[in-house]
Amino acid sequence: MPEPPATPASNPGHHPVDPERPHTGHGFGRLLVAVYGLLALAATGRSILQITEYFDRAPVPFLLSALAALIYLVATIGLARGNRTSVRVATIALTVELLGVLVVGTWSRVQPEAFPEKTVWSHFGSGYGYVPLLLPVLGLWWIRRTVRATAASAAVATTPADPAGPAAQAPNEHGDPTGTDPARSAD
Repeated sequence: MPEPPATPASNPGHHPVDPERPHTGHGFGRLLVAVYGLLALAATGRSILQITEYFDRAPVPFLLSALAALIYLVATIGLARGNRTSVRVATIALTVELLGVLVVGTWSRVQPEAFPEKTVWSHFGSGYGYVPLLLPVLGLWWIRRTVRATAASAAVATTPADPAGPAAQAPNEHGDPTGTDPARSAD
């Protein structure tokens, strides 16, 4: 005998995706998720190779590459899932990424001997076409845009429409359905 379909009431942990609701993984967000996923794979591969084969050459930069790979993975998942918690986690990941690119990029320019080997974030991501510098800015903008759009659509959805307009309002204590006080309107 087949099971009845799950409903939100019978499955409280599952939230169906509303196609009308703005989502970080839809539209332009799909491109962001794809680029972050690709960057996560590239940074993971690069950091594994650097750590296993050349770790003694530049341990700190190679560990920073591994950190970047982890942050890209977290950002990819957070943007793709798009629920409230995932978006918060993605926002933190993108903020840490942006700070990391700026700090490591500056550090690698000011003290180039500290970065004898290129990493994902060194020189502001120049080895990756500056994508690591641009991507968190775009990601944070996209999150902000979808969060605002979600809030606006939620406000519209929860505001009851009054098809009869002000005339349908319950009368005030003076019996006036418009809500004005006749004694005050003479003033």
